[in-house]
Amino acid sequence: MPLVQVIVLAILQGVTEFLPISSSAHLALAPWLFGWKDQGLDYDIALHIGTTVSVLIYFFRDWLQILANGFGFTSMRFHDDPALARNPKLLWYLVAATIPAGVLGLLLKDIVETTLRSPFLMGSMLVAVGLLMFWAERRATHQRSIAEMTLADCMFIGCAQAMALIPGTSRSGITLTAGLMRNLDRATAARFSFLLSTPIVFAAAAKDALQLRKLDFAASDLVIGIVLSGVTGCAVIAFLLKFLRTNSVKPFVIYRVIFGIIVIALAFARS
Repeated sequence: MPLVQVIVLAILQGVTEFLPISSSAHLALAPWLFGWKDQGLDYDIALHIGTTVSVLIYFFRDWLQILANGFGFTSMRFHDDPALARNPKLLWYLVAATIPAGVLGLLLKDIVETTLRSPFLMGSMLVAVGLLMFWAERRATHQRSIAEMTLADCMFIGCAQAMALIPGTSRSGITLTAGLMRNLDRATAARFSFLLSTPIVFAAAAKDALQLRKLDFAASDLVIGIVLSGVTGCAVIAFLLKFLRTNSVKPFVIYRVIFGIIVIALAFARS
């Protein structure tokens, strides 16, 4: 694979995995738009190893506290977030909310890898979820924190995460939207989105890490891709959480709609 393609795909993965604009659509459409040979879903998944590491590093202390709360170790020294401390059942809520996406992912794996990688579908989902995000942003009260989240909130967002199997939806986009629909404040919705994605993405990354030797890619391509996507991912997480404390999701809505329309128009032109 050309070095420029490796670099572009890695940075795209790091940026779009955590911004609510769909990493799967950007990775699938990049070779189609630039005239490159499609790198295939296997390389896309390999890049997820980098972004998985970035989310684990960034939320390491959160996960320590969530795990300690869940198992009753409330006196541990790393309990530095009062909001998490006030929701001791959050670990088990996250476990339950992970199930819908996990089950559907196993059942629909072949369809996701083939039929659903269509420019028409991805463009349509970019626009549709963007408009849904705009609607959720307008109606949300933005008043609830992670301390107030219930099992119903988590399951609602977990079911929404299952929709992210459709390329163009965006895992962070649809879960952020679902969080807004449950009246979470923007930063909390994004934070929970990242926490919820960790088990699913980690499981997929662990599975594929065991198969890296079987993939038909140069070792240098994998190393560069994983490192670049991981570093970029950490920076984007920090940016998004800070951005959403004082800003709306409107810029991402506009980007999704414009990009989706362009994709659909190009798909019609090339067909």
